[in-house]
Amino acid sequence: NYSIELSSVAYDLLWRFDTEALPADLIARGMAVEDKSAKHGLKLTIDDYPYASDGLILWDAIKEWISDYVKFYYLDDSKVGYDQELQAWWTEVRTKGHADKKDEPWWPVLKTRDDLIHVLTTITWVASAHHAAVNFGQYEYGGYFPNHPSIARINMPTEDFSEEEFKEFLRKPEDTLLKCFPSQLQALRVTAILEILSSHSPDEEYL
Repeated sequence: NYSIELSSVAYDLLWRFDTEALPADLIARGMAVEDKSAKHGLKLTIDDYPYASDGLILWDAIKEWISDYVKFYYLDDSKVGYDQELQAWWTEVRTKGHADKKDEPWWPVLKTRDDLIHVLTTITWVASAHHAAVNFGQYEYGGYFPNHPSIARINMPTEDFSEEEFKEFLRKPEDTLLKCFPSQLQALRVTAILEILSSHSPDEEYL
């Protein structure tokens, strides 16, 4: 329950469609700056950052494929604006899918082929490469449950302070830590879920 509540608060405070695009996300987090002379139009502030360097290659590949697709079906910009079904879909995304943010000024308009390419590239990126990056590494990190305990069964020694318990914590902190960690059953359940989430389908095919 608390994880859903925490996610809801984070969504309310932080989520914006315009920064879901990888280049915009990297710039917003200070991990890149715009540089028209650099590959992908960005210069990374950290050279050894595989999520960004590999991700930008995938971003460009997705954008290239979507550009070809959009330009095949929409021969000029006016066709995008006049496509009532397309405009209705984009209106529904903003006003129904994100009703609480429907009046935000950062929503992209959908008037040109470039607008449509950017919107579709962003959605495809989030649903594919970005999701894979945050999903498939879960077990590798969280499979050792002290890295990512799913629950704390007791308060920290500084909460509900007790002189006696604090002395015990200082004497043998590992005992307090073990009391705080999930039980074996709780840890096993979460670890099993993380393994399933991080596993590729046995009949998965790469395009």
